[in-house]
Amino acid sequence: MGDAKVIPFGSPDDGHERRGAYARSESNERNDRNGQPGQRGYGPRPRGQRRHGEDGPGEQGHGEAPRPGEQGYGEQVREGVPGDAGPGTGWERRAAKALAFLRRRVTGEYEVDDFGYDAELTDEVLMSLLRPLYEKYFRVEVRGVENIPADGSALVVANHSGTLPLDGLMMQVAVHDNHPAGRHLRLLAADLVFMLPVVNALARKAGHTLACSEDASALLAAGEVVGVMPEGFKGLGKPFSERYKLQRFGRGGFVSTALRAGAPIVPCSIVGAEEIYPMVGNAKTLARLLGFPYFPVTPTFPLLGPLGAVPLPTKWTIQFGEPIPTDGYPAGSADDPMLMFDLTDQIRETIQHTLYKLLVRRRSVFF
Repeated sequence: MGDAKVIPFGSPDDGHERRGAYARSESNERNDRNGQPGQRGYGPRPRGQRRHGEDGPGEQGHGEAPRPGEQGYGEQVREGVPGDAGPGTGWERRAAKALAFLRRRVTGEYEVDDFGYDAELTDEVLMSLLRPLYEKYFRVEVRGVENIPADGSALVVANHSGTLPLDGLMMQVAVHDNHPAGRHLRLLAADLVFMLPVVNALARKAGHTLACSEDASALLAAGEVVGVMPEGFKGLGKPFSERYKLQRFGRGGFVSTALRAGAPIVPCSIVGAEEIYPMVGNAKTLARLLGFPYFPVTPTFPLLGPLGAVPLPTKWTIQFGEPIPTDGYPAGSADDPMLMFDLTDQIRETIQHTLYKLLVRRRSVFF
């Protein structure tokens, strides 16, 4: 398998290259659809020569694309190739797209950034795998996603819960599928994620990186939307009796990073994740032996074995609050401990109050 092209951060055209990677891939696919080696129509055409069904200037014929309101226009637009009335629609186009995708993976004709983020793999594969869980199983309702800026950097700060970090993945799908500008959320993850085989590689491909100020600063400087869950394992592994009670947000390192980058902070409240694995106990001895921060005991796990690892189908709501600007503070504010404490407490209280409001409005855990 070929090596992917690495797009470094910090180059003058860095943002354009990363954002244009997938667009160039789609352009290549459209060129591939015009013909394959060994088929009629493959390769460049002599000047003035037209394929069968195409019309020249001033001519009308079978090659003319239906206009809006005419029969057949909607079907061609849904196929993604307006004006192409030839054969090869439906499953044939999807098969051709899948084959072109596999060819690029084998030949290394795809791009990743310095952190290993693979935009095409994320869009075409990883998001597609998570989407059924997001849409059908948890039935996630998203509110306020437009509060994330359409361009430029931003830091999304969310509560963390659920025993396993599915809330971060659902938040990533929520931004990817619902933001008007199609922004991508780059999550900051704990060291443990990058110590696990397979999970490490998938996390890098999905755009996740280590939860440290250096990586966060680099992503914000590149104009990315970065997601952080300051509760960490304290929130993820808290007992079910403490559900929706936010844990300490650390020492405010994420606030300092946002201030230095001048990036707005967007608070995010997630309801529904707390109940997917009701954690009623913690096998601390087993956790120490395995090197985990905790080993959850739920009503179904480990009693039912692998079946107990299936999350409960709760109904989720993800609400993004109004952004808190950070670019109006004077130089050196990132080193002011009192300001860090005040902003951290403000963000924490905003998320906590929003959680309470969402819980009051919720009809049921499952509906």
